[in-house]
Amino acid sequence: MEYSYLTDPGKVRDHNEDSVTIVKNNSGEILMAVADGMGGHKGGEIASSIAIGNIGKRFMATSSVGNKEDAISFIKEIVSEANVLLYKYTNENPESMGMGTTLVLALLTKDFLLFGNIGDSSGFVVKKGKLYKITTDHTLVNLLVKSGELTPEEAKNHPRKNVLMRALGANMNVEMDIFDVETEIDGIFLCSDGLTNMLDIDQVEKVLDSNLTLDEKLQKLILKSNNRGGTDNISVAYLMKEAK
Repeated sequence: MEYSYLTDPGKVRDHNEDSVTIVKNNSGEILMAVADGMGGHKGGEIASSIAIGNIGKRFMATSSVGNKEDAISFIKEIVSEANVLLYKYTNENPESMGMGTTLVLALLTKDFLLFGNIGDSSGFVVKKGKLYKITTDHTLVNLLVKSGELTPEEAKNHPRKNVLMRALGANMNVEMDIFDVETEIDGIFLCSDGLTNMLDIDQVEKVLDSNLTLDEKLQKLILKSNNRGGTDNISVAYLMKEAK
């Protein structure tokens, strides 16, 4: 098993509001997470950093997440804690009002695989060179697509495509979608929308399926996104169950 992550400010933004991590606890369980922050006065940078920092620290302090039901409760607990920390920070720092962050995570143990998501950062599994999206975007346009008011093609370039219906730190209580995923996969891939807005899924698949090293694959995805415009911060986290 091999894993790595990379984040880049892109070509347009003057600072990076994304945060990303991959951590392993004493039981060999692995937590991957990507957060895409939002808010002025570096608010997004602070929000994503607080969320990822708290979640990573809590996971590392846990010897094992236990069985699947315990793990789901654990995920909900640490995400709720991060949300309270963000909400508290905003109340204590009024200039950061409106600050928040997306969050996508994957928790892999020897027995099960769980994904969690708030917002529009994406989680995929990799099987035989193909990416399969597990998470569902909490965006206005995705709601409109589901209701039949927009086609998926219209949603891609909709002027309000970045309007989130759910984010960490936006309210005192937050609901994270949890997905129970089969473990017979070749890899796990998480990213912020700075990647998926620049590259089509087949372009990402082509890079991940190449003979480059894992780090070179992530570097190439960042480079290709920046070559396409790099209009947002770009973050990627990738785990290969069988290293090439």
